[in-house]
Amino acid sequence: MNMVAKKPVAMKKAFAAMTKAKTSTKTSKKASEHAFFSCKDIKSYYGDSYIVQGVSFEMKEGEILALLGRNGAGKTSTLRSIARADSPELRSGEVWLDGVALHDKPAHEAANLGVQLVQEDRHIIQGLTVKENLDLATISGAKGWDYERIYDLFPRLKERLNQEGTTLSGGEQQMLAIGRALSRDIKLLLLDEPYEGLAPVVRHDIERALIEVREAGITTILVEQNAVAALKLADHAIILDTGEVVFSGTAKEVLDNKKLRHDYLAI
Repeated sequence: MNMVAKKPVAMKKAFAAMTKAKTSTKTSKKASEHAFFSCKDIKSYYGDSYIVQGVSFEMKEGEILALLGRNGAGKTSTLRSIARADSPELRSGEVWLDGVALHDKPAHEAANLGVQLVQEDRHIIQGLTVKENLDLATISGAKGWDYERIYDLFPRLKERLNQEGTTLSGGEQQMLAIGRALSRDIKLLLLDEPYEGLAPVVRHDIERALIEVREAGITTILVEQNAVAALKLADHAIILDTGEVVFSGTAKEVLDNKKLRHDYLAI
């Protein structure tokens, strides 16, 4: 009798557990569906060196995320992993953009799907003019912003159309690198140290441009040693330390937390 009495109770508990698990899965799936971009436990290596150690975060479309940390924290490596560069090697984890998996794609396919990485050294092609650098970026793949829209964003580029790109000032080269990325069909802009070596007045031009990029609905991840400048521009912030996420929250939370800034950003 006791065994018979216990059966319905056990079955009821099992059913409740199954229902809870299904609800949890649905909730998790629903949350993931709302993310325009997401990294899930990505792990990347340079040879045997474990560099990006299980980084995870999500973004909505049009947001700016400041990816921060001290030198060697893994910021650039995380950007390159997202862009699907050959180095570092992404060995596990998932990267999703607008419902499409990137983690199983090479760099050129990720670029065609809307990922554009502006590297710290800008990669301006030597021997080509400003216009030729822009033309080269649009040879393959879907087109993004037209040139007039890019020139409206960066009037200096229009003034220097026929000047060799590598002879531009540092700030103008940064404008060209961003303009080149925008000329492609872009959904996710990855910027590595865009303020590096720039005078304050030029940095202001780049900041203004990034605000316009956000208003155009383009999602942006910004790696920047000038953490305060990046935080004032960003919606959210991730702080890395030795390849791991040690903080994820709003940019304002970091600006307001003196201990957090001191411990992980030295500011």
